[in-house]
Amino acid sequence: MIKFIIRRILEAIPVLFVIVTLTFFMVKATPGGPFDSERKLPEETKRELEAFYGLDKPVIEQYFIYLKHVCQGDLGWSQNYHGRRVGEIIMSRFPYSLELGIYAMGIALTVGLGLGILASFRPNSGSDYFCMSVAMIGICLPTFVLGPLLLLVFSLHYGYFNSVGWESFSDKVLPSLTLGFYYAAYIARLTRGSMLEVRNQDYIRTAIAKGLSPVRVYFVHALRNAAQPIVAYLGPAMAGLISGSFVVETIFNIPGLGRFFTLAAINRDGPLVCGTVIFYALLIIIFNFVVDVISIWLNPKLRAE
Repeated sequence: MIKFIIRRILEAIPVLFVIVTLTFFMVKATPGGPFDSERKLPEETKRELEAFYGLDKPVIEQYFIYLKHVCQGDLGWSQNYHGRRVGEIIMSRFPYSLELGIYAMGIALTVGLGLGILASFRPNSGSDYFCMSVAMIGICLPTFVLGPLLLLVFSLHYGYFNSVGWESFSDKVLPSLTLGFYYAAYIARLTRGSMLEVRNQDYIRTAIAKGLSPVRVYFVHALRNAAQPIVAYLGPAMAGLISGSFVVETIFNIPGLGRFFTLAAINRDGPLVCGTVIFYALLIIIFNFVVDVISIWLNPKLRAE
């Protein structure tokens, strides 16, 4: 396991290097600058700002300076939120995105596992078609369509939940449902297919022949092995829930990191864009690593390998 951990860390270093490099030069290639606005700044003030942020140097020199600071754990100063470091902004806004991701993952697991297991009990039956139809709707409706629909029905028309904000329970229901239902659809389809594959195994037939209860057979013996592809999917899913909440946070006016990332891209705030991308890349690597460890624990064959 120690060798596995060291190998994964060494593999992550070149990946992060490529991400930092591509993000930096893509930001530099974007037209416009952080100080281009409707109200034009005096040339002297603009030159002073560019000198402070190092924008007066050649791009290659800026890249190596930025790379040096990143290796030291310094993501630089925000060019839009003056006087604030990028790391400070990320740490102050990430808890909102993390909370939204946890709620959405809870909904995705609850709904997805429930629909998938229910559909696998009687394949090609009415309940199977109903569950998979619900899952297909979740796949076909992206968050930027589902979010406004939920707002229109449950907030504006019936008034059950608040439309914007992130303070009370009523504020958090619709954003969590919007983000979680999309991933619940994939989990439902994965669960159904995996359960149908496992239920035909010899050890399941042996457990049924021994007279074990259906609950024990399905939820103890079958679900443990059927959960392996689901667990493998949870790593990218959790990373997607946290890093892919830009649209949801914008629709529901949630002060999370995704909304700040969107504003940073619009305002050409290069350090904040690069810092957020690096932070999300680290999160994805960590989530995938945790999922690999759990998969090894669930599957003895992987443990032996």
